[in-house]
Amino acid sequence: MRKLCPNLDDAEGLETVLEVPIPEEMLTALGSNGFNRWHTLRALMNSPSSDMSSHLSAPSYNEFMVLLKLVGAPLIPLPVQSDNTLTRPLKDCSIRDSTAKYIVQQYVAATGGHSALNSVKSMYAMGQVRICGSEMRPDEEIFHPTGRREAGGFVLWQKNPDLWCIELVVSGFKVSAGSDGKLAWNQSSSQPFQANKGPPRPLRRFFQGLDPRCIANLFLDAECVGENTINDEVCFILKLQTDQQILQAQCTSHTEIVMHSVLGYFSQRTGLLVKFEDTKLVKMKPVKGKESVFWETTIESTIEDYRYVDGINIAHGGKTIATLHRYGAAHHHKRMIEEVWTIEEVDFNVIGLSNDCFLPPSDIDREHDGADNMN
Repeated sequence: MRKLCPNLDDAEGLETVLEVPIPEEMLTALGSNGFNRWHTLRALMNSPSSDMSSHLSAPSYNEFMVLLKLVGAPLIPLPVQSDNTLTRPLKDCSIRDSTAKYIVQQYVAATGGHSALNSVKSMYAMGQVRICGSEMRPDEEIFHPTGRREAGGFVLWQKNPDLWCIELVVSGFKVSAGSDGKLAWNQSSSQPFQANKGPPRPLRRFFQGLDPRCIANLFLDAECVGENTINDEVCFILKLQTDQQILQAQCTSHTEIVMHSVLGYFSQRTGLLVKFEDTKLVKMKPVKGKESVFWETTIESTIEDYRYVDGINIAHGGKTIATLHRYGAAHHHKRMIEEVWTIEEVDFNVIGLSNDCFLPPSDIDREHDGADNMN
């Protein structure tokens, strides 16, 4: 991963530290020599109208950015306490509920135990991604990627409670998202600022084996709904269904969230989370005289390569497949995006990480006033 950029205006000047480290593969694809590659990268970052016809099979820049946000920086539907590992008594519970709590206890033990998890006050992670996209007809079940695989990198910061931010760069195009504990937001060059409706929620990427404490707290009130085999691992399945009051707070004047469910697959052998899945159904409020349109999004992440960092067992790799399905009003469209991700660096209790690092963009007041009209 490249962390430094040469001084493009002065060959003898000091190198600049990149906000988001980028993989060598991404840089190599941008030109024939080092100087041209860095100039191309700067031009891409400053030119949101660039031709995106070959990126993730997207016909336009705006659609490419939507797909990049979908797989790169989605949120989960539920707020989750992040500053302590919670516990629940096993007595006075149904069998399915008590089974789920026991599975979560085993997961906490497998990832380092309560003491290790509760010692974390902040964290940093840096990694790289490779993303490809596909059009898919409704009767097809197999993922058929088209075009080249896009390379990129991301950097992620988190601090208790409820503070986080991520910056993701793929093929020279950037998406940022974050939460200051009161408001969650995202932005790109095509959308300078977009506030998320409802109370702040965690980034989904934390639940890809990166934040065991948040994962344990999320599934503490789940129920065990069965078993399945994932990559030759027999797993318990824990399920959460988001309450309608929570979904209502996330609706906008143009959209209604019908349902959002979450599934976690925990290995019976190791106790670790090996798959995280969520499905969201959104109804577009119909224009008078027209049929309603529905968008269903399913994101499945398989999680692997667990390694200990400062006594905490963290997943260092995996694959995420997002399926976006539109139907209604005589439209039937389905698209898939695949992301293969690896974690290059993880660190806990980052010295000097202040709350100011998580402030939203400076135009928050103007944009937040109209947030009820945004998705």
